[in-house]
Amino acid sequence: MAELPSPRCFALLPCAGTGSRSGAALPKQYVTIAGRAMVAHTLEALGRVARLSAALVVLAPDDDRFERSVPGFAGAHGWVARCGGATRAQTVANGLAVLAQRGVQAHDWVLVHDAARCLIEPAWVDRLIDACLDDEVGGLLALPLADTLKQEEGGRVAATLPRAHKWAAQTPQMFRLGLLRRALEQAGPAVTDEAGAVEALGLSPRLVEGDAANLKVTWPSDFRLAEALKGTP
Repeated sequence: MAELPSPRCFALLPCAGTGSRSGAALPKQYVTIAGRAMVAHTLEALGRVARLSAALVVLAPDDDRFERSVPGFAGAHGWVARCGGATRAQTVANGLAVLAQRGVQAHDWVLVHDAARCLIEPAWVDRLIDACLDDEVGGLLALPLADTLKQEEGGRVAATLPRAHKWAAQTPQMFRLGLLRRALEQAGPAVTDEAGAVEALGLSPRLVEGDAANLKVTWPSDFRLAEALKGTP
């Protein structure tokens, strides 16, 4: 039996959300930070990861902002598909189908990354690839929790939760195309990240330490912080 070719790596950016928590007047991926749309910063950083064969951006069907915000992206290594779903999981699943149509194989790696994590550095992505390329399952960037956790009920503290052995998930999250498609099909549309879908199959993704700067720009204060960090030489 012929051996499979060495697996390639592809990035997938779900970029179909409305960013309702950000308080912005437009989808948050298009909010300007340091003179450029947030998603432009994200794609520029991923474009500097040499082992990524291509990046697919999955947009809402009616998106009319992307090409103006990221001019010149589409090409041999930059792909766009307007097939976003109602949830992140549906958008990612639709994007995986597009990758398969483009010839990405079941054993190839897909790194799903939030467009709103615009402070991502190529070195962090390379760290994830190094850790997971020969892993049977795959894994994700994450950070051990440093803050004390409180459980809330009715606006008051109901309990203090132990933080030992707890990590905050980040992206990219790196899994093989075939495994991730199967995981998302079985998990359904409500799953909030790819690792959770893979865990539901009884598998244990690898935790790879990320960086505190790899924040997901979500709340109004996050935009100010991202602007300050992007403006720092």
